[in-house]
Formats: sequence, structure tokens, C-alpha cells
Amino acid sequence: MRSFMFDQRPITLVLTALLAGVAAPVSVAGQQPAAPSPGVRPLTLAQALEIAERNSETVGIAREELARAQGDRRRARSAYFPQVNGSALYQRALESQFSALSTDSTGTPGQTCNRFVPQPGLTVEQRLDSLESAVACSSGVDLLAGLGNLPFGRANTYRLGLSFSQTLFSGGQVGGQSQAANAGVRSAALGLTSAQAQLLLDVTGAYYDASLAERLLEIAEATLRQADTTLSQTQLARQVGNLAEFDLLRARVTRDNQRPVVIQRRADRDLAHYRLKQLLDFPLDQPLALASGLGDTLLVDSPRLSAVVKNRGDTTSSTRAPVRQANEAVEAQRGQLRVAKGQRLPQVTLTSSYLQLAYPGRVSPFGADFVSDWVVALGVQLPIFTGGRIAGEVAVARANLNQAELRLEQARELAEVDGRNAITQLEAAEAGWQASAGTVEQAARAYQIAELRYREGISTQTELLDSRIQLQQAEAARARAARDLQVAKVRIALLPALPISLPVPAASPAQTGVPTQPASPPVYQPPVQTVTGFSGQLQPGVSGQ
Repeated sequence: MRSFMFDQRPITLVLTALLAGVAAPVSVAGQQPAAPSPGVRPLTLAQALEIAERNSETVGIAREELARAQGDRRRARSAYFPQVNGSALYQRALESQFSALSTDSTGTPGQTCNRFVPQPGLTVEQRLDSLESAVACSSGVDLLAGLGNLPFGRANTYRLGLSFSQTLFSGGQVGGQSQAANAGVRSAALGLTSAQAQLLLDVTGAYYDASLAERLLEIAEATLRQADTTLSQTQLARQVGNLAEFDLLRARVTRDNQRPVVIQRRADRDLAHYRLKQLLDFPLDQPLALASGLGDTLLVDSPRLSAVVKNRGDTTSSTRAPVRQANEAVEAQRGQLRVAKGQRLPQVTLTSSYLQLAYPGRVSPFGADFVSDWVVALGVQLPIFTGGRIAGEVAVARANLNQAELRLEQARELAEVDGRNAITQLEAAEAGWQASAGTVEQAARAYQIAELRYREGISTQTELLDSRIQLQQAEAARARAARDLQVAKVRIALLPALPISLPVPAASPAQTGVPTQPASPPVYQPPVQTVTGFSGQLQPGVSGQ
């Protein structure tokens, strides 16, 4: 026994020098990340949210939906005001049917009538015939002279006019259109707020996913370094003849099995970064340095959340944006039903037209004499027979209204379930975070003791591998619990403005008359590590939100 202890002392000294700084416990999940590399700008979560909101195509689409709804409202309200239009027209007649009035019966241009001179030498019949011809010629000349002052057949025509129109009674059609347009504006405003809230949640989830992926990579690399250290210890012990070849082969296999895990964790880290860059509209090749750790809880009390959601953390179904949008859809359909029913009532319209007309003999209108033409009309239009068109439109509008009311009830029920789910997830995340408190420190201390026992030769490699797996499990669980807690808190804060995560059958814009919110892309979820056996290898799995 004394010889054995004497042989172990040099090995212990060598291994202690090799393991200087390696046996220190790994940082917990709440610790701030390491300093970024030179030339890489650190990115905090608050900066990521600001950049994403400024560059998001989804938020931009929602803003354009709101602008379009506001334009529809202005168009609907314009029917309350008079419509005044101006017009200017120049007309050139190339050939006219009235040009024949300026020719005689033979088709030749009319001639000037000579003065009638009685001729006593002619017979009575001849004298009567010449008198009648003179009278007919002078009458035709006078007629053509009178027609020359009228617009018939004139070569040049100028028309300058103003038209006025005012709807006095529309049977409720104008009011119904305005009602539907107002509901569309309110729904589009809710859609913009919902898009902003969903973007904040997506970016928060992607940011913490990337931070979690980096943390899991650090854990995998630390485990690989520990496996390398164990292999070095085993090789030294094997060289002095204190360990069997089986222990050396097992240590080498354990180290080699950890290398694919590191490669997989590095790929997961890259995928999480790609997802975050896509939300921020960054080039995929641009490096990222995350400056906010998993334990950063400043976002929950951020003013940015207060700017988006006024009643943060309210889980009642009546305050949810999808429920309020469904209510606006019902209001829009009521307006559309008013429009359909209003077609059965008479339409009363007041119109007026004022014209200034000129028929100059030349192309230029300057110097021409303009004459006025002003009329005022009061019109009443009443449908007598439409072949069932109005009845069909009323039936369609009533069916759309019934569907909108049913969707409102459905949205309320789903919003209540979705709120309970969010509360349950937050409670589970808080419980998981509390359960993992102190586990990392205890596992790290247990691994230090197991490593010391292995160096001194009083424990087996199986005990060391078991302690290493427990440490890796504790670190990964702590990091994942921090990520889940942060995302759950932000989701609860943004819940009034968020879309319902449960599937909701949505109506088309043609049925509701209200813009719909585009679906947001799914949040990237890094794979979860699950430990099997005592081999020290972590197998990728799937975790839920």
C-alpha cells in the first residue's frame, strides 16, 4: 500500500498542474455573456427590438393596411358632401348634316337675290311668276341668316361648365358604408398593434433562442474539455501502469462521442443566429455578439412594451386584439347590411349644371360671344323590379353578419383558453426556474469531488462520467429554464395585443370588409438535450415552447 501511494504522488502533482483552472465551476445561466470579439458590435435585446420594428416587413404591411383603411373611410365619407366638377371642351365639326341648308335645291351654293323690278311688258302669268320667285328667294336668305346665329352645324364649339351633385337621401347606404369603413379603420389599427406585439415576442424568442444556443454550445465545449482532461489523466495513469487498457479506451470513446455533440450545438447556434438576423433584416454573413444574457429581465418593464400595450398583463378575453377585431368585423357587417337594405328605398339627388357656350367662326375662342346655360334638377330613383338582385344582396349581407357574430363568440372562447395557456406556461416556467436554482453549483461541486476522487484512485471512471453528465444536465436545464421564463413573461405582458396562438378560422376580407392580420413566422426552437445511459453523449431531442 505504501508503494502504491508513493507511485501516485508524482501523477497527482502532474495532473493537478494540467487541471489548473479547468475544475472551476461553469458560469450559471444568468451571468452576462463574454466580451465580443474585436470588430463585432454587441447587440442588446432592446436594440434588436428597435431595429426589428424599423425594418420589419410585417409591421410595414400592417401600416399600409391601416393607411388603406383610412383611405376607404375618406372615400365612404365623401358621399356626405356635395360633388363639384369642372369641365372644358372644344369641338371641331368636320362635316355636319346642317351644311345642306346653305345650298339651293340643285345642290349649288345659294345665290344673292336681286332686287325685284316690275316689268309691265310681260304677261300676267309671267309677272306673277317673277314676283313669287323673288319672295321665295328673300325668304330663304332670311332663314339661312337666322340659322347662322344658332349652334347647328357650326365648325367650332367651346363648352365651359360646372356640375354640382348632392345626395339628399340614400336610404341608409351612405351611413352603412361609413359605418363599415370606420370599423375597418379600427380593426386595421388593432392589426398594426398586434403585428408590433407579435414582432416583439418573435424577436425576444429568437434572441433568447440564440443566447440559449450559445450557452448550450459553451456547455458542450466545456464537457469536451473535461473529457480531454479525463483522457489525459487516463493516458498518464496507463503509462505508469496504474490503469487497465479498458479504462483508456473508454475515456477515448467518451471524448470522441462528445465531438459530434459540439458540432451539432454549433450548427444549432448558427441556425438560431440566422433566424434572428432574418427578423432584424441583417445580412446572414454579419457576425452577431449578443450582449443581453438569459437572466436579463429588463425587457418586461421596458417602455417599448408600454407603448405597444396599454393594459399589460391583462388576460381577460374582452381585451384581446383578436376579439376586438372580431367585434369590429361584426360592426362592419352591420353597415354592409344597411347598405344592402337601403337599395330598396328611393334615392333623392339634387343636381345642377352651368355651361358657358361659344361658337366662333375661327379656332381661337378669344373675342367670341359666350352664352349661358344653367339648369337645376331634383331626381328621385326608386327600384321597381330588379329580378331579385336586392333580395339576394340582403341575404348575403345577413349571412355574413351571422358568421361574424359566430366568429366573435368563437374568438372569445379561444382567447379565454389561450390566456389560461399563457398563465400556465408562465407558472411552469417560474417553477422550472425555481427548481433549477442552486443545481448548477451543486453539480459542479459534485464533479470536482468526483474528479479529485478519480485522480486519487479511489473512484471509477463511471462515477466521474456520471457526475459530468449530471453537471451538463443541470447547466442545460438552468439555461433552458431562464429562456422559457423570459419568453413567458414577455408573452404575458404582450398578451392583450397578441394574436391567439390557437387555430382560429378567419373570414376573407370580402366577407368581413376588415383587413386581416398576416400570420407571423414560427419562432426557432433549439433542440433539447436528453441524456441516455452513462456514455456521456447527449442525444438531440425536441422541446415545446
